[in-house]
Amino acid sequence: MIRKITWITGLLTTVMAATLLLMAASPGSSAKAPQPTSAEVKVDNFSFGPASLTVAVGTTVTWTNRDDIPHTVVSTDKVFKSKVLDTDEKFSFTFDKAGTYPYFCSIHPKMTGSVVVQ
Repeated sequence: MIRKITWITGLLTTVMAATLLLMAASPGSSAKAPQPTSAEVKVDNFSFGPASLTVAVGTTVTWTNRDDIPHTVVSTDKVFKSKVLDTDEKFSFTFDKAGTYPYFCSIHPKMTGSVVVQ
């Protein structure tokens, strides 16, 4: 009886180990959470919120003007530039390359922000 229990225990341990190895090798079993493909920045009260945003490569960032005066979103290195955004208007840009992208409002240059793409 003891030999049978020992044999069954050994078999179960082997099956469990094999199952764990198969699960670890599966393409869809990554431990990382899926990266978002979009993010939002609110323009309000003469500021960008969040002022600094970190996203994955391929993410589309959308800025929405929630202020009651016009604003723009302009990359300091001329990668992107919105038109003048009135209240509730939006501007989107997809970040296809890793890097840091500082930006500002061309109407109110003290309004600054950045997107870090990893």
